[in-house]
Amino acid sequence: MNESPKAIELYDTTLRDGTQGEHINLSVQDKLLITEKLDEFGMDFIEGGWPSSNPKDEEYFLKARTLNLAHSKLCAFGSTARSLQNIDNDSNLLGLLQSETPVITIFGKTWQAHTLKGLGISEDENAELIYRSVSLLHSRGREVFFDAEHFFDGYKDNPEFALRMLRSAAEGGASRLVLCDTNGGSLPDEIALIVRHVHSHISLPVGIHSHNDGDLAVANSLAAVIAGATHIHGTINGIGERCGNANLISIIPNIMLKLQRNFTFLEHLSQLTALSKFVYEILNLPADGKAPFVGKSAFAHKGGIHVSAVMKESSLYEHIDPKLVGNRQRVLVSELAGQSNIRYKARELGIELPEKGDLLKNIVHHVKELEHKGYQFDGAEASFELILQRELGSFMPFFDVLETKISIESHKDAKNVDQAVLKVAVGDKTELVAADGDGPVNALDKALRKALSRFFPQIKTIKLIDYKVRVLEEKRGTSAKVRVLIETSDGHNTWGTVGVSTNIIEASLHALCDSMNYHLFSVSAAVHDRDEVLQKQL
Repeated sequence: MNESPKAIELYDTTLRDGTQGEHINLSVQDKLLITEKLDEFGMDFIEGGWPSSNPKDEEYFLKARTLNLAHSKLCAFGSTARSLQNIDNDSNLLGLLQSETPVITIFGKTWQAHTLKGLGISEDENAELIYRSVSLLHSRGREVFFDAEHFFDGYKDNPEFALRMLRSAAEGGASRLVLCDTNGGSLPDEIALIVRHVHSHISLPVGIHSHNDGDLAVANSLAAVIAGATHIHGTINGIGERCGNANLISIIPNIMLKLQRNFTFLEHLSQLTALSKFVYEILNLPADGKAPFVGKSAFAHKGGIHVSAVMKESSLYEHIDPKLVGNRQRVLVSELAGQSNIRYKARELGIELPEKGDLLKNIVHHVKELEHKGYQFDGAEASFELILQRELGSFMPFFDVLETKISIESHKDAKNVDQAVLKVAVGDKTELVAADGDGPVNALDKALRKALSRFFPQIKTIKLIDYKVRVLEEKRGTSAKVRVLIETSDGHNTWGTVGVSTNIIEASLHALCDSMNYHLFSVSAAVHDRDEVLQKQL
């Protein structure tokens, strides 16, 4: 009787290898948000960074200890010890241990040329370096994964040397041996042949870590799985140094839908598109419309025979049902309504929309109008929820900003002064306030809080923790629309809101107002009535 194939493990390195890509930059808060999203999605392992390399990663691992992850195990990344002398006090290994992650991933040289020319040590010394580094981490109670750097190039150059380095890691206590196509130049048939050979000589689970320099990282990862690999490294949207890493957004549906293989935790792909967009939004980068599976154009059809056939039977021109990956079919000459997406998101937020009537159509129409104007609700779920609650009649704004004035004074030999003056109405009361800030948006934020804190003291407990601006119509220069996305926290929860305008101050104000309204609405939900909250404050 044949054994059923082992579940495939997903190892995400967006927060470490992904950030080595050009124009990719993540704050600590960004990394924490992505970590939670990856865990929610069902990722097995999340590589958070290299704690010994920079203060940002050290701060991330410190703050990540407070995350309540349901599925994922955090991994710290680093190298083997720098020399055989005094391995017990190697600063890199000690930094990995201090990160307190349950899993540590270290890389070592498995290409003889790198060992001799790069490190300047012998084969025996390199094998000992790998063994002792892994052994030290393993002896401290950590699960250790070994990234066999340049493995495929090393194997093609000297198979015996490459395999010996794997055995050293295994003898030291590594639980996964990850074969890395570090230069990204291997072909799928080479990957498959070598993985099979390793799989037949090594009893430990074998992993694959592909780079995309030949535009084959996804194909190489799939070839490795077919050949016996059960552990896959990659990044969301394929970000990473040079040409990028293997794109998990493409790998995951191919494995589940085409190879019919299962993952450890991930059972449904319906959030794949949302995950892709979420990471793009956090990175402040435009989503790739032509991305397979999740791109806006992935299931788009334009005119003629294609549209006629698709409307009769979508499988005639679509390789999968787009709903499986959270995407949707688009007929460019007659856009579909997308009601199911709205209903799904509403249920995710705990909002049940009525089955009958025009309400859902009205919401879809309104959301599509906003998206046409440049709004993006991935990463701004609080703004989206307020739209739903307003349409349901459950939400009315707690305040109105009646007047806004921004003053920016620039002095050659003195500190610049930015001031915001706001006139805010709460019920039948008005408040006129002014506040200085470090920049006009900071002044605006301070003034709005100052105006509202008299009526809603709980506003004092929240703070803006992230602020991003994206130019939507770059060719229009300074008259272009901008989208402002902000993240706010009350110390326990975080929420995102969005604003769009040709005026960056106005866009920022919209996002700030949504943020504070969302917080007040959440508070009012506890007492079931907005007016009751207002009466208490007024």
